[in-house]
Amino acid sequence: MRKFKAVLQPGCQPLVHRVVGYADIANDWAPDLRFLVRVGSAEEREGVERLQNTGLTNIFWAEDAALEDGDVAVPNPHQEEVVVLFRESDTHHSLFMTNRCNSYCLMCSQPPTAADDSWLVEEAIDAVRHLRKSPDVLGLTGGEPLLLGVGLRRVLDAVAVHHPSTRVEVLTNGRLFANSKIASQILEDLTVSVKWLIPLYGHADFVHDFVVQTPGAFDETLAGLLLLQMHRQEIQLRVVLIEPVLQVLPELAGFVGRNLPFVREIALMGCEPIGFALANRDLCEVDLSEWASTLELSARVLRRHDIPHLLMNAPLCALPQRLWPVAHRSISDWKNVYAQECESCAVKSDCAGLFAWHEKGWKPAPLKTIEESEVVS
Repeated sequence: MRKFKAVLQPGCQPLVHRVVGYADIANDWAPDLRFLVRVGSAEEREGVERLQNTGLTNIFWAEDAALEDGDVAVPNPHQEEVVVLFRESDTHHSLFMTNRCNSYCLMCSQPPTAADDSWLVEEAIDAVRHLRKSPDVLGLTGGEPLLLGVGLRRVLDAVAVHHPSTRVEVLTNGRLFANSKIASQILEDLTVSVKWLIPLYGHADFVHDFVVQTPGAFDETLAGLLLLQMHRQEIQLRVVLIEPVLQVLPELAGFVGRNLPFVREIALMGCEPIGFALANRDLCEVDLSEWASTLELSARVLRRHDIPHLLMNAPLCALPQRLWPVAHRSISDWKNVYAQECESCAVKSDCAGLFAWHEKGWKPAPLKTIEESEVVS
C-alpha cells in the first residue's frame, strides 16, 4: 500500500477504482466497475467530463504521474491523495486485511491497534473485483487475518470467483485455527489454492511465547498447524531471525523435522527494522554474518530431515555463500532499496537488498561489495 499526492476531480468517491489511461477507457470500461482515468491535459479532463455527461457515472479523472495503468486505488479527495492498494507492475502483490492482532511480537513491523477495521474486508473484495489481470500469487496480510473469521473466507471465495488461477498466501499466526468453529468457517469446501504462512519462533513454549509476547501461543500454533494438515492445506513456516530465535535455531530446525514433517517449507527471514523492532532493538538487531555457523548448522539439520528451506529479507553479503542458492529476492517492491555498496556488486541482480528504512533502523550486517572473483561456482 502506498500513497501519492494527486489532483482529483471534484465529486470523486473514496471507493476502490481501477486506474486506466485516457486512451484506453473504451477498452477497459465495464458497467459494474469504477475507473480513475489518468489525464495529462485539460483536453483529457474535458473528455472524461463529456463521457460523464453522457451518463457514465463510474469514471472520474486524476492527474498524477505516479499512477500506473492497472493500479487498484482509492482516491481520497479530502487529502488530495490516492492510496494504491495493488500495483499490477509489482513483483509481489498483497492486500492488507486488518491491523488487529492477538499477538504482540517483539519485532512486529505493523504494530496492532484495537480499532474495528472490518470494513477492510469489503475493500479487499472490491479490490479483487477491480484487478485487471489475475496475479500468479496474491498475499493477504495484517495484523491477524483469522480474526476476520467469515470475512476472510469471503475474500478467499472472491479470489476463487474472479481469479481462479491465482494462488493465495495468507500471512497468519495460525492460532485461531485451534478453534474448530473458526477453522470450519474458513477451510470447509475451500476451492482457492492457499498457502498459509505461519510463524514459529522456537522448539518450546518459553521461546515462542516470549517472542510473540502471548502465553499459550505455542500450543495454539501447533494445534492450528495440525488442523491445517488435517485439511490438507499447504504450510510455510516463517522464522524471523532475532537473537532469542537464533539462539535456538538448530533446535527449532530439529523440532520441525521430527514433529512437523508435513510443512511445505521453512522460511528464515531477516528482521524488518521498523515498528516494535525499534523499541526492542537490543533483541532484534543482529549482525547475521556473526551467526553464519548457526545458519549453516540449521540448514544442515533441515536438509537431513528433508525439509525445504529458504532465506528471505537478507542481502547475500550477510550470508555464507553455501546458503546463497536458497536466498530469495523477497522484499516487497515498494520497501526494497540497495545501498551504495550494492551498485557495483557482482551478485546484485540475485540479492534481496535492504528495507527502505534501514538507515533509520539497521542493516542486517556490514555491507560488502562482492567482486566477481569472490563468487564460488
